[in-house]
Amino acid sequence: MQQRKLGTQGLTVSALGLGCMGMAQVYGESDDAESIATIHRALELGVNFFDTAEVYGPYTNEELLGRALKGKRQQAIVATKFGFDLTSKDRLGAVNSRPENVFKVANESLKRLDTDYIDLFYQHRVDPAVPIEETVGAMAELVKQGKVRYLGLSEAGAANIRRAHAVHPISALQSEYSLWERNLEPEIIPLVRELGIGLVPYCPLGRGFLTGAAPRLDSTNEADFRRRDPRFQGENYDRNLHLVEEVKAVAKKKDVTAAQIALAWVLQKGNDIVPIPGTKRRKYLEENVASASVTLTPQEMQQIDAIGAGDVSGPRYNETFMKLVDR
Repeated sequence: MQQRKLGTQGLTVSALGLGCMGMAQVYGESDDAESIATIHRALELGVNFFDTAEVYGPYTNEELLGRALKGKRQQAIVATKFGFDLTSKDRLGAVNSRPENVFKVANESLKRLDTDYIDLFYQHRVDPAVPIEETVGAMAELVKQGKVRYLGLSEAGAANIRRAHAVHPISALQSEYSLWERNLEPEIIPLVRELGIGLVPYCPLGRGFLTGAAPRLDSTNEADFRRRDPRFQGENYDRNLHLVEEVKAVAKKKDVTAAQIALAWVLQKGNDIVPIPGTKRRKYLEENVASASVTLTPQEMQQIDAIGAGDVSGPRYNETFMKLVDR
């Protein structure tokens, strides 16, 4: 698979990564054996960029990735994230980016991942109680110590991106970006390109909605993360189906799947963009990887742009999670 650069500090990864969050029960029951087989298959297909986080599980997702990469670590680029306060009762609504927590999480993540270094270490969410200069200063110290190679931010806003980058070069910004989530386009994408920061879109398939196979919430497992997603709820789900139908129409003409169209669109938005679609099954991984071979004409890109720029019903997160987005 083609390689792409994230940032200007030397980080090079496969054009498509693998988001591992869904291997930790957030989309239903986990299957460690199939998840590990999926990670191994990704390496066989040339995908070397794996994304996890302390909070996924929590903890168990990093451990799973560490087991999967045993004896294969040198083939992989591992990204993980810190920043949620897992000591809080509301661990997905509380954050902690104090320097002492940055060091603590990094050391614990290294153990869980069974590795000597983290390739890309992200602040998962900006902590409004801690100046970002202090947080990135601690992250930079980890680079000096050889425990971390490159630094990233997730869902950071323009002002904090600039402030962080002034302390230590930021190689990647991870944020939600897809056909139906375009909030980055007016300000954030121009800014990261100005600063030479790569973009890592998560949920490039809209948490599965853009594949055309997303279930209604009442048919999903109680543990399914999407039960909290407003776009999957009630009338929003029905209103958003028209987006999928239009993507399917484009896919049918090209004899590919809706998911492949949605990923090809993200991939062709720039060589500094590396989407990380998540899956825990080899079948969907292989389908996603094939999207890198789908070429969209300028006219098709415009057509798909228009689909996603239309009416999307519902915010991308509920109120609690939106409060953690720094913009």
